[in-house]
Amino acid sequence: MVALCIHDAFRAHARRKIDECRSAFPIQVAKLESLIRMLYDIEDQIKALDDAERLSRRQTHSRHVLGLIDEYLQSEPMSSPKVLPKSNLGQTAAYVRRHWASLNRFTANARVPNDDNDCEQLMKRVATGRKNWLFKGSLSAGERAANLMTIIGTAIRNDLDVHAYLDDVLRRALAGETDRSSRRPPAWRDSHPECIRDYRQDERRQAADRKRVRRARRQRLKK
Repeated sequence: MVALCIHDAFRAHARRKIDECRSAFPIQVAKLESLIRMLYDIEDQIKALDDAERLSRRQTHSRHVLGLIDEYLQSEPMSSPKVLPKSNLGQTAAYVRRHWASLNRFTANARVPNDDNDCEQLMKRVATGRKNWLFKGSLSAGERAANLMTIIGTAIRNDLDVHAYLDDVLRRALAGETDRSSRRPPAWRDSHPECIRDYRQDERRQAADRKRVRRARRQRLKK
């Protein structure tokens, strides 16, 4: 089995940096965010399709929108003197250009999501405790903490009872069990349905429904 690692830049982070420039550059930000919303609208329309069809739509429609974004970033409204290189929007535009290839990665792989907010939500746990973790005692202690955070984050992503999952897999590992595949969260989830936290699925579903309603209203207003 070959593990494939893909460097994928934070589109949600880029979008947030653009939104932070709204007060100083309302026209440019409004234009950029309208184009970014088009990417999200496309994803909303194709998320139920299989990988091959979703990739085809991304390469056709999403790449077209990305081309419009690239064109606008190089246009006169985004150039000096209207947007100086040292301004917040100038620095944001430089960030987007610097990570352009990675920001476009989702158009070459159907398994890469358009939005990386799920990953950023998991990173908040690290940012929240960063001050408390300045002094871990040793490099090996820091590595163990990072591994434990990864296991916990993966369990949360799979809607598992974190305590039950850790208690079971760590006990089995300490007992010398070598079958790692059965301890992976997706496999463990199938064998422990009583430890699935269904309310997390409901929360995500409700959030997705609210987004669909907002996008439908926005599209009606455009018409």
